[in-house]
Amino acid sequence: MVYKIDPNERKIYMAICQSENGIKARDIAVMTGTDHRTVNHFLYASPLMKELCWQDQDYLWHGIIPQTKPHYGLAEFSGYYSTVKEFLSLNESRWLELLKMGCENIGRNLNDTRGLFHSFADTRSTLIQLFRDLDDFGYPKELYQKWEIVFELRIKKSRHIRIYADVLLITKRFVFSMEFKMKETIEPEEVTQCAKYCDYLDVIFGDEYEIVPVLVLTKAHDLFEYSQIEGTDAAVQSVSGDMLYNVLDYYLGFIK
Repeated sequence: MVYKIDPNERKIYMAICQSENGIKARDIAVMTGTDHRTVNHFLYASPLMKELCWQDQDYLWHGIIPQTKPHYGLAEFSGYYSTVKEFLSLNESRWLELLKMGCENIGRNLNDTRGLFHSFADTRSTLIQLFRDLDDFGYPKELYQKWEIVFELRIKKSRHIRIYADVLLITKRFVFSMEFKMKETIEPEEVTQCAKYCDYLDVIFGDEYEIVPVLVLTKAHDLFEYSQIEGTDAAVQSVSGDMLYNVLDYYLGFIK
């Protein structure tokens, strides 16, 4: 069963993560317009709070992933985290070495019997091509190189919270949550999987960002379509690797 985030829980979490130096429970209540009993309930019982918040010796609450830029706290839950500029400066072997080290640190299973490392390299090459495409369309390097990029996000300490993403690309206003598959065809369950954690990501990043789920099929070509999520009216953008730049253009508008 998917854990549902209560509206008050969301407000309390965001009050904590928007505080630069920590915040006390009584101030959370004032900031959110929530009574003290409700605040204390969520502070000590919420899986979201247990997973992503902590209290210091002065009774101040802090978020592990503050809603400030850049989001350095993501590194604690990621196989690899950096700016796009740092990512592009690494050759494949060094990047893969860092990714493996990061995956081990977060408990990501590195069993390569199904070609996991090959899929990592495939994902990397697709993203390298994406940034080449941005160059070709004249998108300013000084802008996209400041974006943050995350590989293998795994937030899963508690029994109730599970937040996974193959890649997060964090721009000024959008978080592109990308699910990569080395396939040619769209599978309904993979469309659902792509959008599964968007509600959680929406809380983690806060109101300044829009979460955009994207299913990327790296063996397909010239693919760009909207795939409906089963049982809903919502849809996910499904694209081939060579068409990924179109997703960014839809939101950033750089193709003239």
